[in-house]
Amino acid sequence: MALRTICAAALRTGTDLGVNNARTIATTVVLGRQVPPLGPMPNEEIDTSNLESLEKYRSYTRYFRHAEEAKNKRVWWKTYRSYVEAADPEHGAERVDIGLPYCSPSRTKEVKERRNVMRENKRNVELERASRLRTLKISLDRVQQTWEKTSGPFDIKKLADHYGVFRDLFPMAYFLPQVTLCISYSQGADGRVHYGNQLTPTEAASAPRISFDAEEGSLWTLLLTSPDEHLLDNEAEYLHWLVGNIPGTAVHAGEELCHYLPPFPARGTGFHRYIYILFKQEKPISFQEDSRPSPW
Repeated sequence: MALRTICAAALRTGTDLGVNNARTIATTVVLGRQVPPLGPMPNEEIDTSNLESLEKYRSYTRYFRHAEEAKNKRVWWKTYRSYVEAADPEHGAERVDIGLPYCSPSRTKEVKERRNVMRENKRNVELERASRLRTLKISLDRVQQTWEKTSGPFDIKKLADHYGVFRDLFPMAYFLPQVTLCISYSQGADGRVHYGNQLTPTEAASAPRISFDAEEGSLWTLLLTSPDEHLLDNEAEYLHWLVGNIPGTAVHAGEELCHYLPPFPARGTGFHRYIYILFKQEKPISFQEDSRPSPW
């Protein structure tokens, strides 16, 4: 009877307001008995009525220490990490570094060199005048060289992780790119390969020019592969170029084991990744069993 009265009131109110169609919504609520928790809830010991009495961390170090203790403390509820580990047992597993050993530069030496540069810049009258008149020009080539020697390898590694290079080519492994690989398909800047730029199959129809810094007497192997291009198996890849036993920086003098295969992405499959990888050899390698005849 009560429900009928409410519905009638709703219809009468809609008519009074000049609304032709009035809708009523009936909600059914199922009451269930609450089960008490198996243990204390998170932050249950905190008195929310008097937050000023809580102990202050006063430093990031103390906060980080308390956060680590809370993270490693055993709890009765299922955490997000346990859900992820149940779905992916390899999640969070430590990856193996398969790259060249990295020698961290001396921090004291870097600070000393930076101070010397700043001291010389302050003594340079022309530099001060150009900076004041806003006519100072910075050499982008010097900026590029400084980046390649400092944070460049770490930024490239982050990009490789972002594009899934290590995940698809080196499962559970990674490396820090320490040798800058310059790849260009044309004379201009449009055909240069960067870290994630887009090129058309027409632009990459012929083998590019490769350059990198290498000590005399060293041997290298250059690889070009595509993990997205295989037409039959999603877990397989096509090898597009392989040159071994490269003496120094002379790529043309190396053994071409697999001749350059231009990209051929299938129509409607979106963008494909084409990855260049440079390996350093400890000694000459015999590739007689792996070499392929030229198709031309």
